[in-house]
Amino acid sequence: MTGRVLVARLDNIGDVLLAGPAVRAVAARAEHVVLLAGPRGRVGAELLPGVDEVVEWCAPWIDPEPPEVTDESVGALVERVRKLRLDAALVLTSFHQSPLPLALVLRLAGVPWIGAISDDYPGSLLDLRLRADGDPPEAERALSLARAAGFPLPDGDDGALAVRRPLPDTRALTGPAPFVAVHPAASVPARQPTPERTAAIVAALAEAGHRVVVTGAPDERELTARVTAEATGPATGPARGDAAEIVDLGGATSLPELASVLAAARVVVAPNTGPAHLAAAVGTPVVSLFAPVVPSARWAPYGVPSVVLGDQHARCANTRARHCPVPGHPCLAIDPADVVAAVDALLPGRDGGLVGAATTGGVS
Repeated sequence: MTGRVLVARLDNIGDVLLAGPAVRAVAARAEHVVLLAGPRGRVGAELLPGVDEVVEWCAPWIDPEPPEVTDESVGALVERVRKLRLDAALVLTSFHQSPLPLALVLRLAGVPWIGAISDDYPGSLLDLRLRADGDPPEAERALSLARAAGFPLPDGDDGALAVRRPLPDTRALTGPAPFVAVHPAASVPARQPTPERTAAIVAALAEAGHRVVVTGAPDERELTARVTAEATGPATGPARGDAAEIVDLGGATSLPELASVLAAARVVVAPNTGPAHLAAAVGTPVVSLFAPVVPSARWAPYGVPSVVLGDQHARCANTRARHCPVPGHPCLAIDPADVVAAVDALLPGRDGGLVGAATTGGVS
């Protein structure tokens, strides 16, 4: 058994959730696992099985609104890590991120063994330098590093995403089952449909007879309220008076409560964002409204039945744009009828062979 191991994943909640299988692999052979997370991912870190301790630090080379690099900030992390008395560290990154700045800080803190995936020459910063070929899903990329470092998944662990259980009881918030959950927002504006398009999707689902629960973080209340109001307002198509109920839960849930809501949903509809990965972590099928600014091969919902909708060959593909560079946001101009069809195809008891299925439904 290895002693005290730090696993670093310094970006968003979804990234941290995708690191979960690798964390469990480390935890199966380590006495104590510390997860180093950024402020945007900390609450996700607290949900991961296998984590004994969470340390938060905002990395200037990772955060999209980076703080200045200062002696005080870096020195504080060095001192915090030194006090952890670590035996090893794994630095998990995405393909566009470098592990070497953090590896330098960890060396300064006296960490004796460090592993990471790196295309760049690491010098003496890494003891294990792994190259990741191809375009693997993020969860598998992280697992490949854990495995190379001597931390395979234990017997009986299928490598799926997971969260700590039990989850809170949220039936008083959602109302009666069954329902479909729709999450309108993403952390990056280029990755979410316009409010009008999301409202049309919610209305179409309600008109098809689905109860719909609209979810959102506290700072997304205005968006969820707008989507709900437009979805229940006057219709230009079939009368909405016969539609199923639409419930607005914007700002009403903590992350564990949101996990519970998504676990109770029959299907989750969401853009490429943390709640899509949270849905996968609680085992719920996902209709992914996926803008191709990053590759769906890496970031589509992992390990659950899913359908990817959106034009994966649009002009914005692989640009990592934060704001849509194409007028009208055409890659997410998805026909609501295609979303309804995808939800119906993913309902429990239907064909389970839709894992990773992709279409370009309704794109102009």
